[in-house]
Amino acid sequence: YDEADRLTHRTVKGETAERWQYDERGWLTDISHISEGHRVAVHYGYDSKGRLASEHLTVHHPQTEALLWQHETRHAYNAQGLAKRCIPDSLPAVEWLTYGSGYLAGMKLGDTPLVEYTRDRLHRETLRRFGRYELTTAYTPAGQLQRQHLNSLQYDRDYTWNDNGELIRISSPRQTRSYSYSTTGRLTSVHTTAANLDIRIPYATDPAGNRLPDPELHPDSTLSMWPDNRIARDAHYLYRYDRYGRLTEKTDLIPEGGIRTDDERTHRYHYDSQHRLVHYTRTQYAEPLVESRYLYDPLGRRVAKRVWRRERDLTGWMSLSRKPQVTWYGWDGDRLTTIQNDRSRIQTIYQPGSFTPLIRVETATGELARTQRRSLADALQQSGGEDGGSVVFPPVLVQMLDRLESEILADRVSEESRRWLASCGLTVEQMQNQMDPVYTPARKIHLYHCDHRGLPLALISKEGTTEWCAEYDEWGNQLNEENPHQLQQLIRLPGQQYDEESGLYYNRHRYYDPLRGRYITQDPIGLKGGWNFYQYPLNPVTNTDPLGLEVFPRPFPLPIPWPKSPAQQQADDNAAKALTKWWNDTASQRIFDSLILNNPGLALDITMIASRGNVADTGITDRVNDIINDRFWSDGKKTDRCDVLQELIDCGDISAKDAKSTQKAWNCRHSRQSNDKKR
Repeated sequence: YDEADRLTHRTVKGETAERWQYDERGWLTDISHISEGHRVAVHYGYDSKGRLASEHLTVHHPQTEALLWQHETRHAYNAQGLAKRCIPDSLPAVEWLTYGSGYLAGMKLGDTPLVEYTRDRLHRETLRRFGRYELTTAYTPAGQLQRQHLNSLQYDRDYTWNDNGELIRISSPRQTRSYSYSTTGRLTSVHTTAANLDIRIPYATDPAGNRLPDPELHPDSTLSMWPDNRIARDAHYLYRYDRYGRLTEKTDLIPEGGIRTDDERTHRYHYDSQHRLVHYTRTQYAEPLVESRYLYDPLGRRVAKRVWRRERDLTGWMSLSRKPQVTWYGWDGDRLTTIQNDRSRIQTIYQPGSFTPLIRVETATGELARTQRRSLADALQQSGGEDGGSVVFPPVLVQMLDRLESEILADRVSEESRRWLASCGLTVEQMQNQMDPVYTPARKIHLYHCDHRGLPLALISKEGTTEWCAEYDEWGNQLNEENPHQLQQLIRLPGQQYDEESGLYYNRHRYYDPLRGRYITQDPIGLKGGWNFYQYPLNPVTNTDPLGLEVFPRPFPLPIPWPKSPAQQQADDNAAKALTKWWNDTASQRIFDSLILNNPGLALDITMIASRGNVADTGITDRVNDIINDRFWSDGKKTDRCDVLQELIDCGDISAKDAKSTQKAWNCRHSRQSNDKKR
């Protein structure tokens, strides 16, 4: 620790494992460690209010320290402190259009609007548009998902819930799935019916939630529980664990009465001191079939994967490839946003505040190579010598030029930069002419069409065509896939990425085995994640675990508020009248703006103000809600109280007497009087 009791480094067996660095304000700026010999570091940048503005990841070569991989994500915030703008690595800015206290209304990529949302009065999504794609959503009176209708009937879904709030049926044009649960809410069976299909899959578990042989299929089984929650065998494999409870070996099970022929496949798993999977092998006939190694950053996020596969060499001999297939990963917090290999870069834009993917952007590696360009500082240094040779600028000048370049590219050159250039006898146009041209690569953009949990079911183009689709069971196992365009879609349940080499799903802090519906290592947060350290949510129909730590109930849209008792309503009325008196005595336009900007849900209070202290009826309250919601887009414009009053007058939602007194109190000289003289 340092003198301020801040953690600065951690050692393991006498060697430094991680290092932390802070700025003069005490904010964490850098964290680094060594993973499989590679130095991996994460750098954080902040704005003037201490909010995260950038996250920069770097991976360096073990011997040469050459930069192998880097990834950066930047953020910007609006006046309310909401993260409304994100700049993913090598992509145009992603801008979220919101209203009120952050309700999503749309999304843009650069200057191109991609997704539009329509919401009801409870701010729940009712319509989503992406090109020709339109998804409408309806809810039950209790606020649960009831129906989703797509303009392609193939993906229509109806949802049925029981009195316990459990999802018991999902119906679609292709099939219907019905779910049964135990008294403790565990999924016990799935019944699927379709044309020429009627199948029921039971799930039996011991008291701790570990899978047991199904009594219907294995009536002779006497197994009632697994000691230490470690499943030793199932219908397909034998399993072995180390003293830390980590799965170390999985071998094909020889059927009873069968003869061992040495063709059984064996999977082996190796871990680092932090219980992270770093090495995987699969062998058969004592020969390696696949080998893979994994790198992690200091936060435990996977940043690289190297896979060697068995192939035939020039002599005809089968062996592991000498050169691995390398995949790099980029992150935005706990969400995996970038996957890059030698063929393409795939970037995922998630719905704000969730692990549900929204937009997929794919860029071919050849297109990425054409985007490489010199920075303004490099261009000037390479041609700045008197003899046409190169010069070296001091670091401070390089930083100033980098800032100027970013401002020019964003078309927002500050006055400070203009004054600096003028003092040097230069103009913005002259500097812009020195910059290498910016190449815009061709990109394939798709919308993720997901189920109620956030598992992708289809990739939809802007023309509304389905270019990839798949079907899964409740535990995330892929049942079938249609992929005519050979798109790589590896996202599974929220927070999970499919690893083809091992069949496992990388799930942030752990690896998930979909065949067994559980993790291969124990929970790093211990008992906080539940009594069973290996457990994935036992009701995967609605619950997920995007971080590999604990159950994450799916956040369905805002439910309808519970009705208030007469005593509660009277208390609210008294509070509203007191607020109205305070307003009439002390309020100003500034306070009004502050109330609206910080809480657009104060429609009742505003209606009270407009009606001079009389409790407004529901219709007036709804009208004010509509006015505020219509005007409350995050475009920098404030809602004016006189505009609200004028709309009330135009719609006849306020009497002439109240309109006149409110007009005078608010100094709204140009508001017209209501034509409704009878109210």
